[in-house]
Amino acid sequence: MNWSLRFLGVGAAHAVELGSSAAVLERDGRPMLLIDCGPDTLDRYQAAFGELPRAIYITHTHLDHVGGMERLFTRLWFDEALRGTVRVFIHAALVPWLQTRVADYPGVLAEGGVNFWEAFRLVPCSRGFWLDGWWFDVFPTRHHRPNTSFGLALHGSFVFTGDTRPVPEMLAQYAAGDERVLHDCGLVGNPSHSGVDDLEREYDERLRRQLVLYHYGSAADGEALRARGYAIARTGGSLELPPPSPPQPDAG
Repeated sequence: MNWSLRFLGVGAAHAVELGSSAAVLERDGRPMLLIDCGPDTLDRYQAAFGELPRAIYITHTHLDHVGGMERLFTRLWFDEALRGTVRVFIHAALVPWLQTRVADYPGVLAEGGVNFWEAFRLVPCSRGFWLDGWWFDVFPTRHHRPNTSFGLALHGSFVFTGDTRPVPEMLAQYAAGDERVLHDCGLVGNPSHSGVDDLEREYDERLRRQLVLYHYGSAADGEALRARGYAIARTGGSLELPPPSPPQPDAG
């Protein structure tokens, strides 16, 4: 069984030429889970796979990560075969924010009579969730405000931080093996995002070798990060992953 991550976009919110940061977990070449759904993500997903996603994980509710949900609603609602089939996994603490950001506009259809979430299968979680027999851990990260951003880990395979400041205490738990760690990083950090100096201050050499950086500000910034010795994700590129470890008996 082969596992990989395909990057539909790797850019910070202002780096539209790099695409909204989103990735797809693939198993044996087939899409399994879309991570985040920005304004251009749906088009990029369909160009890559010729279909709509069947499962989505939302890291946080800034619009460059959820701005494609309204359009996905429309595609699902008007196809009765797909309506209610796409699972949206999200930490329970984010459900009110997601509701406010994408689902609370009065009259989701001009004709009325439709509730936004009837087009999806909303699956709130806290510690994690099951998908196709695999357990995915969910953990808090540091972005903007407490309890507004949550990363994702598949034990033994990968950790996707979402947008975050350094989280060494979390990566000590979820990236203690050979997992690849997808990490937010620009050349200069700020109160919501990591800069390269933050990574070098907070993470040891072993962990920095596991990092693959995304959410940078431009193609030139990505090359500058690569020149400093870091692996970077590229829009449209694919990253081979170690196979995940079997779920533990206490998972879920």
